[in-house]
Amino acid sequence: MELQINSIEDTQSIAEIIARCSKPQTVILLIGDLGVGKTTFSQFFGKGLGVTSVISSPTFNIIKSYEGRMPFHHMDCYRLEGAEDDLGFDDYFYGDGVTLVEWPQMITDFLPDDYLQIKIERVDESKRIFNITSIGPRSTTMKELIANEIATYRHE
Repeated sequence: MELQINSIEDTQSIAEIIARCSKPQTVILLIGDLGVGKTTFSQFFGKGLGVTSVISSPTFNIIKSYEGRMPFHHMDCYRLEGAEDDLGFDDYFYGDGVTLVEWPQMITDFLPDDYLQIKIERVDESKRIFNITSIGPRSTTMKELIANEIATYRHE
């Protein structure tokens, strides 16, 4: 599914829709260049989950967890290139919360078999393309739900 995002408000709406469709053990991989808006998406996603505290990039912590309608685990794996140690990823991926992973290509050996992937590409200062793909049955069902919710949102 490819979405054209025309503004920061579009990013917020899409992130909140995806958050509403998320269930425990949802894993979302965010892929994109530095500065493309992964952390901004993550902040809106967390807000959509009901997180009220400030969501900041976990670059130096690797993983930050927040409380919302369910736990929200935000990972930034940028500094883990070539990592061979499992930092207990399964506890997050298969726990009772949602895990959003920035720079997942740094931990490919540790990723679960079922996830939603969002590739963000910059078109210009305010426009982005979100390419959403799913791997595994749970994420494929979730992607279909998201597509229906987005269609409703865009036709209001």
